[in-house]
Amino acid sequence: MNHPRATPATPEAGTTGRPAATGDGTTPALTPPAELRARLAGLLGGAARAWLDQALDEAAAHPGTHGPISVWELRLAEAGRRCGSAHADAARVLILHAAHADADALTRVYYQGTADERRAVLHVLPHLVPDSPDALPLVEDALRTNDTRLVAAALGPYGARHLDAHAWRHAVLKCLFTGVGLDQVADLAPRARDDAELGRMLGDYAEERRAAGRPVPEDLHRVLALTGAAPATPAHGTDPHGKES
Repeated sequence: MNHPRATPATPEAGTTGRPAATGDGTTPALTPPAELRARLAGLLGGAARAWLDQALDEAAAHPGTHGPISVWELRLAEAGRRCGSAHADAARVLILHAAHADADALTRVYYQGTADERRAVLHVLPHLVPDSPDALPLVEDALRTNDTRLVAAALGPYGARHLDAHAWRHAVLKCLFTGVGLDQVADLAPRARDDAELGRMLGDYAEERRAAGRPVPEDLHRVLALTGAAPATPAHGTDPHGKES
């Protein structure tokens, strides 16, 4: 089935590309759902916790689609208001997991949802469809956006597993272009290690930055070392942290 490309989302105010963690410090894509639920239950107030319990029960009882839209999809839209923005990602991931959303359902939610809902879909992929490449188009779509939080979520464990070498290398470069910290890229070290082509691309990018009198991001030096390529020599007028003088 063909799906329209998602409309590029505008980054939320204050988005910096730093670690996409929930309010309790967990990263939804890396935290087992049972642990995520236990932590979230300890942080939510009584009304929010009761709402989440009901939403998860509904999702488990009525997975898939019932009518034009499933009840758990409605709950995804309510999560921010009910649980607060700090915990909404985790709540949405838990609802999707409880609904046993398959690749088709995840694709529908992604293309019809807000940027927040798309991000939750990306976070849940390693929990629901870890071995299936069917959701890879969602990762590829997220990597085309300018929303740094979507880009970071796309490079979680699912993206690390299913992106081919060419797409993954360009995703790493996009992180450097947009300021997404490379600590967001799952399995960065094993995928970058001894990757001569990635080393060449990073070296070319560093040279372009130096020629333009721009700083070379510190993350680039770290990943370049993993590839085994020659280090990019810092240009005069930049500091080792990639900040302009």
